[in-house]
Amino acid sequence: MRSTIQWCRSGYSQFVSTRSYASASRRSVLRQDVSRLPVHQFPIAKATDTRVYVWGLAATGALGIQTSVKKQAQVFTDFVQHPSRLSFAEGHSVSDVAAGYGFTVYVVNGERNETQLWGTGINTDGQLGYQKAPGPHSKPLELLIYPAPIDLSTAKMQPRQRIVRVAAGRAHVLALTEDGEVLAMGNNAYGQCGRKILPDEDYFRNPVVNTIPLEEPVRAIECGQDHSLMLTETGRVFSCGWSDDGQAGQGRYGLIDTPGPAEGDLKGEQIVKISSSCDTILAVNANGELFGWGNSEYGQLGDVAHDNPQINTPRYLSFTKECGKIVDIAAGGSYCFVLNEHGDVFSWGYGILGFGPEVQHRPAPTRIPPALFGRNEFNPKAKVIAIACGITHCAAINDQHDLYMWGHNRYACLGLGHKNDQFFPLKVALNARVQKVTCGVDHTVTLCKAFV
Repeated sequence: MRSTIQWCRSGYSQFVSTRSYASASRRSVLRQDVSRLPVHQFPIAKATDTRVYVWGLAATGALGIQTSVKKQAQVFTDFVQHPSRLSFAEGHSVSDVAAGYGFTVYVVNGERNETQLWGTGINTDGQLGYQKAPGPHSKPLELLIYPAPIDLSTAKMQPRQRIVRVAAGRAHVLALTEDGEVLAMGNNAYGQCGRKILPDEDYFRNPVVNTIPLEEPVRAIECGQDHSLMLTETGRVFSCGWSDDGQAGQGRYGLIDTPGPAEGDLKGEQIVKISSSCDTILAVNANGELFGWGNSEYGQLGDVAHDNPQINTPRYLSFTKECGKIVDIAAGGSYCFVLNEHGDVFSWGYGILGFGPEVQHRPAPTRIPPALFGRNEFNPKAKVIAIACGITHCAAINDQHDLYMWGHNRYACLGLGHKNDQFFPLKVALNARVQKVTCGVDHTVTLCKAFV
């Protein structure tokens, strides 16, 4: 950048000196003015740089793009229909992100004594901790328009531990430490925070951050709508929270405030991933076989839910055998997706499944044409490497780290520049390499690396 600016200086000086009508004194003044111009050096993108892009509904503050209440009142932004680079992430090293129902939570890498969890958006249930605006008043904030630190000091966690993962539900948050402890905060009306339910508890004014007691260290966490799932290092699944549709998988319905194992057909299996955005749960084992439980009113669980659409015990889903070895999963509100080892995406259930406007239901997994994710004669080996979904919209990342989205486009949550529903996967214009995508109800957040 320095050499470019120096070249511009010399070029500009030469241009001035060759003008026949300019006087010698005039040329001298111009040369002096040019020589006093500052040299600006802009940072060069590195492979380790992280970027965060956000889009969708902005009125809740979940995008975290406003920096002052005054500015928000003067230039009110209802929604953002193109990916917008988040300024907060330029000054903080973000390592993980989760989109909840109208709020977003970030894991920030810093010094050991620095705040590691930040949040923005709706905070009516204390899911972002106790937040107070600067000034003499003490009334807490129900909505944040820019990321703020979350106080974790009340949690009984081991000292000097780092947060490595975060997950967000409708009104609660889970955070995973590097030593496998799980922190929970926010609404606990259904036991989703893994502690005793207290009648009339004020989650907003007296937020609690608790550590969920488990038998062994955890390596992955997942939040459904009002339930929590924790995957241990040995491949066991523990759960708690609302289970009226059987989503806790513990063989019973109702409220479950004591974390316990979800077994059934999972017993003895080494589970490597779990997924739930609403009340249907998918799990995949080390062999790439699929299991499921919870709500199956739209055929999400296939034949195992033929007699009862609410399955409260994990079941092996044999109807996905034709998909091959499964390496990633995504459970939406009324549909499911799986990704096999060859990079092919399969979908089934009810909704916008990725096959166009005429197809709203598939009883069994059906492959979405690979060409829709960038596979063609010029790039015949292109494949999808990760999938994700919210309740009604879906996302996929291919091996070029391009992002494709489809589904219901509430408040432009697909980032395609409009608010029309998208019936098949379409590439999102992003000037970065997408590493992770997380879908809320009406907003989307991506964690990216810069092009180098």
